[in-house]
Amino acid sequence: MSGSTELLTLARDIAAQAGAMILERRRHHVEVASTKSSDVDVVTAVDHEAEALIHELLEKARPGDGFVGEEGGSGNSSSGVSWVVDPIDGTVNFLYNIPHYAVSIAAVEGEPAPGKWDLQAGVVFNPATGEMFQAAKGHGATLGDTPLQVAPPVELSQALWLTGFAYAEQYRAEQGRLARELLPKVRDLRRMGTASLDLAAIAAARGNIYFERTLSPWDHAAGELIVTEAGGIVHGFDGAPAGREAIFAGHPDMVSVFHQAVEAAGGKRPLSDFL
Repeated sequence: MSGSTELLTLARDIAAQAGAMILERRRHHVEVASTKSSDVDVVTAVDHEAEALIHELLEKARPGDGFVGEEGGSGNSSSGVSWVVDPIDGTVNFLYNIPHYAVSIAAVEGEPAPGKWDLQAGVVFNPATGEMFQAAKGHGATLGDTPLQVAPPVELSQALWLTGFAYAEQYRAEQGRLARELLPKVRDLRRMGTASLDLAAIAAARGNIYFERTLSPWDHAAGELIVTEAGGIVHGFDGAPAGREAIFAGHPDMVSVFHQAVEAAGGKRPLSDFL
């Protein structure tokens, strides 16, 4: 095993290399290569190419580490460390050339699954803007060299809520209903299309609360550490580990207030009721 700062240095270097390749590919025509959970949940050839590059670089640097990638890359760990990777988080933004997508790389110890992992290092890098959000366990979170700190709690009516919508048609109607219930109670809602960057934004005090459901481990692994190292908390309903059922992120008091609001709005039903 290695220290969290050493793992962060490697993650940062590889994210920068993958980001440069992604940005170069985006200068040319990009097409949908396949779909996943629905017809609108797209994958491009660049997603696969970026994941392959990240996997190759990690394997070369640390051949005993495990790997879990969104596009199917995998490998078991003999070192106790695994990497949880989303090569392009926000693929639809990438497809439309909206400059809001990210390379998300997290190093974890233990089983690479929410609630079981011990997050050690995380990077969320937006190649289009050059912003590199990063954190190492016990060493705080930064944007570049600038330390990050989550926003202090505010009244619910003054809270900016960051969220995203699922690709599954069955659950979108429920998300629309919940947004309709909660929107009059908050300052506003932002839906920017990249979960990892939403979490990074919470760490950077660019929003007050993040709440979303149906996410996968690679969507939130790096961002989760960045938030917690910036003084926030990240968890699911009733303090459960963050995961597919729910993710709340922000200042502890803000998370508590928003959790109550979601529950009061009937937003706590199991996903199995819809999907």
